[in-house]
Amino acid sequence: MQYEYFITDVFTKETFNGAQIAVFPEADDLEAEEMQLLARELNLSETVFVKNSNDKDITKRIHVYSPTQEIDFAGPPIIASAHVLASTGEINVVDDKYTDVVFEQNIGAINVSIKKSDGKSTLVQFEIKSQVVVDRYVPMEDQLAEMLSLEESEIEKLKYQTMLVSDNKPYLVIPLRSFDAVLKAKFNYAAWSHTVAPTCMAKDMLLFSTQSDIPESNFHARLVGPEIGVLEDPPIASAMPAFSGYLCAHDNLAKGRHSFVIDR
Repeated sequence: MQYEYFITDVFTKETFNGAQIAVFPEADDLEAEEMQLLARELNLSETVFVKNSNDKDITKRIHVYSPTQEIDFAGPPIIASAHVLASTGEINVVDDKYTDVVFEQNIGAINVSIKKSDGKSTLVQFEIKSQVVVDRYVPMEDQLAEMLSLEESEIEKLKYQTMLVSDNKPYLVIPLRSFDAVLKAKFNYAAWSHTVAPTCMAKDMLLFSTQSDIPESNFHARLVGPEIGVLEDPPIASAMPAFSGYLCAHDNLAKGRHSFVIDR
């Protein structure tokens, strides 16, 4: 049986840039084993399989796979799926008007708004509710620096502190003092394995700085870890609920609604 799929470039204005996501818009007949095999064959960071739902409140059910496993939540696949379904007419979107739909991932229902301009560019926004758990039992600054192949002075510890933050997945969130430090950080597996980091189950480390090369950004962030290749630069959207909880754990953030721009 043949299945049509699309390769989308997410978080970019140029072809062959951004995050490459594969989308199978009609995957109702595919079983879990078949979806995993296809994701492994395509070997992209994320492959999405779109299915119909029996729940009248759910527009589409989307399954997201990395080459090795199914992922409970990821942000770029939501954007990629919305773009493909709007472009193919599966979801009817009127130019310059928002169309609200609901996608379901393993973590639950996600509200999504889609807007097209000139029948081409697609703006996709989504929102989720998240409850995070924060733990301050983390490696010391000298250990963090060694894990990231940095100098200890490049670890930020005044305005922001390193924390273990768990949403659906634990992340070790590490603030760095400069944009350059985020770029040059290189994960050191040997140093990591000799700290308390492996015992806290956080295999992904979210590095960030308040400096960026994009003027409108508040933070520049990057993911590294023992399961991320040296040359990989994976999307960070799945870590954003945890990062939001991380920011809220600091006293310098007042109560209320806040908007931030984070780039990678």
